[in-house]
Amino acid sequence: MYQKQIKEYFRLHREELLRDISELIRIPSEKGEPKPGMPFGEFPAKALDAAGKMAKAMGFSVHDYDRCVIAVDLNDYPRQLDILAHLDVVPAGNGWSVTQPFEPFVKDGKLYGRGAADDKGPAVAALYALRAVRELGVPLKKNARLVLGSDEECGSADMKHYYAIEPEAPMTISPDAEFPVINIEKGRYSTWVRASWNQDAALPRILSARGGVKSNVVPDTAEAVVEGLSAEKLSEYAQAATDRTGIRFLIREDDGRTVVEAHGDCAHASTPGEGNNAVTGLIDFLSRIPFADSECFRSLRALGMLFPHGDWKGTAAGVEMKDDLSGGLTMSLNLFEYEEGGLKAFFDGRTPVSATNENLRDVFCARVRVLGLTPDGADVSPAHHVPKNTPFVRTLLNCYEQYSGKKGACLAIGGGTYAHRLKNGVAFGCAMPGTDNRVHGADEYAVIDELLLGAEIFTQVIIDLCS
Repeated sequence: MYQKQIKEYFRLHREELLRDISELIRIPSEKGEPKPGMPFGEFPAKALDAAGKMAKAMGFSVHDYDRCVIAVDLNDYPRQLDILAHLDVVPAGNGWSVTQPFEPFVKDGKLYGRGAADDKGPAVAALYALRAVRELGVPLKKNARLVLGSDEECGSADMKHYYAIEPEAPMTISPDAEFPVINIEKGRYSTWVRASWNQDAALPRILSARGGVKSNVVPDTAEAVVEGLSAEKLSEYAQAATDRTGIRFLIREDDGRTVVEAHGDCAHASTPGEGNNAVTGLIDFLSRIPFADSECFRSLRALGMLFPHGDWKGTAAGVEMKDDLSGGLTMSLNLFEYEEGGLKAFFDGRTPVSATNENLRDVFCARVRVLGLTPDGADVSPAHHVPKNTPFVRTLLNCYEQYSGKKGACLAIGGGTYAHRLKNGVAFGCAMPGTDNRVHGADEYAVIDELLLGAEIFTQVIIDLCS
């Protein structure tokens, strides 16, 4: 009924919408040290302030939940629909080429910048959907609320705070993924594996090694410091390692020691096969070099046997699994430290609906112990599933089909959104199927036409669910 008016509205407001997204991209809203009135650091708080100012300029009421979350209400009626988006971002990372991470840039119909797709672009698209409904004068009987958070990338403590105060809405969408509808978000199995030993000074040896910056990001760089082997000698092993792994190695001598840098490609931990893990590549490289036999070197090699480079399905650990409903398990080794007294490695597993403590945790821990390492023994967190045949999900699919012209379907993903903890919450947009926005990687971008299409779809969803 309103499709023609909605499309015309966003044609007229295209540049204004892009301007507001760009303003948010310029704020480097990575999590920082808590400060008074800034529970997740200075810049996530600044991003909330900027978004709140935009909403107030549009005439909306904005409620601040202790500087963790802001909520933008369309009207004063009872809540029917919540739209959850976030304004924090992962670290900028390396390898940007089109623009700098926090300098928004438009090229070839794409808006580049950290947060353009995850999740500042979709957040602003949802805000403009609220505005479109109101300015088009659509009569409603229920309220739609946009809830903007600031800690999604680091554990979602913001939403835990919000839902300690507010009840869930009857229906919730989170535009933090892709279309059509993501009604299954895989569970999690996240655990540390450790080893400790007495210091061994026999040469040649590895003095230290480390890699990774975020628990949910496949690392693109790692580094080791070696004693007792020259850069020339280590370089003899580098080409073979690159041929095996695709990892690029830079080797130099520094103050009597040799430094090895490993360079791969980062990816979101939910899709580790799309990256090339620099940490596992470095472990593969070091494990094949004839260092002095020691407990520490044996532990490093054991870690390589537990999780060989390229084995992101958990095959070597004995936990490869899948089901028809949600697909297969994925796993990545994202944080790693090796020092003279021990090592630790953090594994991020995204688990199918069928995963349990018995068939995943217990099997993984048994394999870890056989190799002489120590698991933390964390539990499997179950998957999130909203049945696809509910009126809520069918409405979302109908709106998607109406505006995109494509067939709608329900999907399962390994990533987790704000909707994961909500009984009737799903991820919905904002990227179209097949678009690689380089989320969490260098040169992240959003396709501008897809942001506008998402805003149109959100507008129709609000009308259909709240009128």
